[in-house]
Amino acid sequence: MWLQIVGKFRLANTAWVNHSWHATVYVTGRGLTTSLVPGRDAGYEVVFDFLDHALRVTTTEGAEEQFALEPMPVAAFHERFLAVLARLGAPTRMHHAPNEVPDPVAFREQTAAGAYDPAAAQDFWRALAACDAVFEDFRTSFLGKVSPVHLFWGSLDLAVTRFSGRSAPVHPGGFPALPDAVTREAYSHEVISAGFWPGGGPIDAPAFYCYAYPAPPGLADAAIDPEGAYYAKEAGEFLLPYDVVRTAADPEATLRRFLVSTYDAAANLAGWDRASLDCEPGRRGVPRTVA
Repeated sequence: MWLQIVGKFRLANTAWVNHSWHATVYVTGRGLTTSLVPGRDAGYEVVFDFLDHALRVTTTEGAEEQFALEPMPVAAFHERFLAVLARLGAPTRMHHAPNEVPDPVAFREQTAAGAYDPAAAQDFWRALAACDAVFEDFRTSFLGKVSPVHLFWGSLDLAVTRFSGRSAPVHPGGFPALPDAVTREAYSHEVISAGFWPGGGPIDAPAFYCYAYPAPPGLADAAIDPEGAYYAKEAGEFLLPYDVVRTAADPEATLRRFLVSTYDAAANLAGWDRASLDCEPGRRGVPRTVA
């Protein structure tokens, strides 16, 4: 809920970017950031610092305010954040209720005692940072339109998405507390998306995923790597349990095999123009060779 509150500040004050890319947050060397959010007289950045366990807001005018990340109700976090924004001259008008959760309750009405475990928060951030590095490397082997590596605060997944360039069928929508117009814009074009999700709903443990929209025939039966990866019919996507990667002799290589093999399966079955879209993975300090 705290991430949703901060994410909604960015969402309300940033021009719409295709597929809701303007709404996300990003992994940093200390936690998560909104990046720079434009305002009328200044720009604003909001950072969850999971080393000092603080929520920090800075401005392009040199001002800064923060408060401790500690156990508190969602309503208290919401109130403190809005107060910091107001003192810094930042806009406070935004949507004040969560998305992508069933039966959403306005943030100011979520008054039950809240938990904050510093060690767990830091562990989650370190897992995101490790995933981010592999996703960024995977991103370099695609010439077509590809998203940044970013965290969607509604579903709470770190994702990277590739596009074929072709339009997709109209998405049926139906996600809880998410306007269908947003979903349809997000899936306006064919995608193969991969990411990391801490679990919930039909998947009760952390896992890496890959799905295609629209899903090509035969995808559920495709052979993928590594051992332990499978197609979850109830979720409609490939999954690789986080523990398989965490306990592997080479976690990065294990995750990379999953990302590559699931993309290969989906792109081949969907008939993507791989000769035009794919390229060799990027190398440090070496320009990509152009024929």
